[in-house]
Amino acid sequence: MLCTIINNITRRDCEHMPQDFFGRIIYLLSRYGMSFFNGALQTMNIALVGTIFGCIIGFAVGVVQTIPVSKNDSLVKRILYSIVSFLLNAYVEIFRGTPMMVQAMFIYYGSSALFNINMSMMFAAYFIVSINTGAYMAETVRGGVLSIDPGQEEGAKAIGMTHVQTMIYVILPQALRNIMPQIGNNLIINIKDTCVLSIIGIVELFFASKGVAGTYYTYFEAFTITMVIYFILTFTCSRILRVFENRMDGPDSYDLATTDTLAYTSGMVRFPDPKNNKEDK
Repeated sequence: MLCTIINNITRRDCEHMPQDFFGRIIYLLSRYGMSFFNGALQTMNIALVGTIFGCIIGFAVGVVQTIPVSKNDSLVKRILYSIVSFLLNAYVEIFRGTPMMVQAMFIYYGSSALFNINMSMMFAAYFIVSINTGAYMAETVRGGVLSIDPGQEEGAKAIGMTHVQTMIYVILPQALRNIMPQIGNNLIINIKDTCVLSIIGIVELFFASKGVAGTYYTYFEAFTITMVIYFILTFTCSRILRVFENRMDGPDSYDLATTDTLAYTSGMVRFPDPKNNKEDK
């Protein structure tokens, strides 16, 4: 009886649906605009939280992987570092080498079957995106740290800084600017890849779009709307992150700062503008 009522309602709605393409899009937005909106909010929520925690994991793993170990260190330290390094490398390779959809199924259902841990769907979504992002960020951070001139670390150690102090105050601030574009890339990737979490029941943008499309069998129109929403989300985030990158670059011209009054130099230091150099040539 209930199925008959639903079918009759759907049939009447289909009779009132416009026949042209843009008319159907407007019709779907007017009736299911909030479903698309709530799905987009859920997508951004998971992507932002997952990227933030993924970056924290990635920074921790990347820094540990760059800890210097020499033959002069104690045997215990070398063995312990080898074990930790092996485990971290295994984590990075496994989560970079398997699809997030498979990871979602394995973690969400496997945690219950193997360890009797019943995760909520939202906690599982945050956890899956975070550890997946952390694996990619670990390699990014490792490469960013290694890209810094070794003289920076040598100079820090020459004035008595420990490895941790050198990382926090000298290396990581410089490496952060170098890896900022990759952090933005990971956020954009996560916005798009959250759609795989629909396999464990997360009602994000893709899941909501499937429901709308299946109601009237308007898959082309519904996913056209979805594609535009995804593009707006990713394009907006990329522009915002570009502003942050420019802020981190700082001004092209600045005053020299020194505490030595005898060495104080007045005036400005200015980097040459690459555009002007090209025009001169």
